[in-house]
Amino acid sequence: MKKMIILLIMAVITMQAKNYKYTNELIYQNSPYLLQHAHNPVDWMPWSKEAFEKAKKENKMIFLSIGYSTCHWCHVMEKESFENLQVAKILNKNYISIKVDREEMPSIDRHFQDVYYLMNKRAGGWPLTILLTPEGKPFFSATYIPREPKYGRAGLLQILEYFVKMKKNNYKKIIDTADDVEKYMKLSQEEKTIGKTKISENLAKAFIKGVEKNYDKNNPGIGIAPKFPHASTINALLDIYKLDGDKTALKLADDMLSTMAKGGIYDQIEGGFYRYSTDERWMIPHFEKMLYTNAELLEDYAKAYEITKKPLYKNMVNEIVTFVDKRFEKDSVYFSASDADSYDAKTGEKEEGAYFVYTYKEAKDALIRDGLKNYKDILDYYGITKDGNFKSGESNPYINNFAKVPTDLKEAKKALIKVRDTKKYPFIDDKILTSWNALYIKALFIASDINHNYLKKASTSLNELLKKVYLNGTLYHQVLLGKEAKVKANLEDYSFMTSALLIAYEKTLDKKYLDLANEFTQKSIEKFYVDKTWYFSFEPFKVKATIEGNSYVSSLSVMINNLLKLAVFEENLSYQNLVKDTLENNSLFLSKYPANFPKAVDDYLAYKDGYIVIKSKKNPLLELKNSIKSQIYYPYILYKSTKDNTYLACKVDACFAYGDDKENIINKIKDEIKR
Repeated sequence: MKKMIILLIMAVITMQAKNYKYTNELIYQNSPYLLQHAHNPVDWMPWSKEAFEKAKKENKMIFLSIGYSTCHWCHVMEKESFENLQVAKILNKNYISIKVDREEMPSIDRHFQDVYYLMNKRAGGWPLTILLTPEGKPFFSATYIPREPKYGRAGLLQILEYFVKMKKNNYKKIIDTADDVEKYMKLSQEEKTIGKTKISENLAKAFIKGVEKNYDKNNPGIGIAPKFPHASTINALLDIYKLDGDKTALKLADDMLSTMAKGGIYDQIEGGFYRYSTDERWMIPHFEKMLYTNAELLEDYAKAYEITKKPLYKNMVNEIVTFVDKRFEKDSVYFSASDADSYDAKTGEKEEGAYFVYTYKEAKDALIRDGLKNYKDILDYYGITKDGNFKSGESNPYINNFAKVPTDLKEAKKALIKVRDTKKYPFIDDKILTSWNALYIKALFIASDINHNYLKKASTSLNELLKKVYLNGTLYHQVLLGKEAKVKANLEDYSFMTSALLIAYEKTLDKKYLDLANEFTQKSIEKFYVDKTWYFSFEPFKVKATIEGNSYVSSLSVMINNLLKLAVFEENLSYQNLVKDTLENNSLFLSKYPANFPKAVDDYLAYKDGYIVIKSKKNPLLELKNSIKSQIYYPYILYKSTKDNTYLACKVDACFAYGDDKENIINKIKDEIKR
């Protein structure tokens, strides 16, 4: 029966392949990214034992290309090079070509990003291009490479031919380079720690100063183009404000959030954030939308609304959720991303931003058709002009601060959405990534304080995600709906899932979430903590975990926070000691460059000042919780349901308040916080 099913599947694939001139081994993969390349003339193979054995047997160099399905420059390189017969001929004759989906196999990507950093002394990106010896040792690394010489760099054809000649005439040079790369990569892996130092008591102040150093006051945000949201930095700033009332921290976070909310990095028409801005003014985005970007910013806006009560932030929370539900949600779990590129009827090709941008005429005509007589005010408000701000005559909507606010924005959005409805929405990658789903579900739980409907939504999604990726006691990294989960979870999956479970417990007081969070944490320690070092993964490469996390939150830093919470929940000092060791091992970086490690800064502050857990029966606990929220801003307060009617307030190593009087408990918590 099994053989018949396999034969049937192969027959279907063969029938489908008849519509294409070329079909390679990627056709048998599930990854949307790999399937995008299944009909290239390049003889791609997936990352596999067979591919490396073939390289050895045929004594061919390996051409490794790592990317993901919604990556604009990956598409550019495919169109320029991987669909080109001249490139394909050189690769097929002289190389074994391997394609990797970085979202499907993040440990492979992280390893080779480290290789790139070692060889180029700067961070890499995608597409990532690596050349390896037949034995699998890297000797050349690059990101996007044009087919012909361009942008002051060599073309792919030149590079491929150059190394073919070098292999023939001076192979020792390739081998020597590969041996050096391997040696230095091993040294970096074997290095236990970069040194330790005492972390300053004024770390929060140092963090704020570090943020200000790279802060763009004219266009509130961090750095220049390309400009990322830095959601983890904003989150840390909000916690610092709640901790000690630092108004600078709040202003930095508030200005960034309000500016991004009005900028072109946010889809003003349908909601949802794009991945980053290509300019310093937040006006022109890179148009791909990632689940993780929207997850982290959803949490930021929910926390900022709790502090400021700005209607804008409440609106942002609801619009982000509405967008994710519309484009990414299926069966209560969430797809990973949508593409920057979409079909442009004018060119007949896929173009970046084609779905999202407007010409002045099409926007004007749409508004007039829907009876909006103040169309000029609306176009001015959204910055849609005849000249355009993206390409000539094409505008990406943003909020023009100098324009008056039209009264009929809802009707205007509906009219402008009708224009988009005539176009095809960009490709959506339908992978269900455990880590990104967990990030989003956690944010939904936090947003449930604003909209109580999100509590049920978040609980349903968490339960469904667990059903799909936690199978027979094994957590998996991803799954495609209707397919079998194959890739086992890495530290990030365990870390973010545990964090979501802990928030789920805080919001529902359902013990099953706390129990599973503890179970996942114990498994994380067993799997990824070796010789006082945390690792992201061990297979197929041993990749260290780091606390670095600006454009994307650090999984190790999230794990530290999980341990801090569980230490006080479970009265487990071994978790607290593990946090102490991990922070000490990263203390030099944390002290020297705190702005680069926002979540770890938050972790240290939580470790130094201490989580407080309040215990009691569920109903009296919820009553006390509501009272505390209106009186205390302290960001590190937890609640644990017990069988006792009396309130008990504790830190990790001692309890400091006990009794039935709510106000007395609150006053004692205030006293404890001041110490």
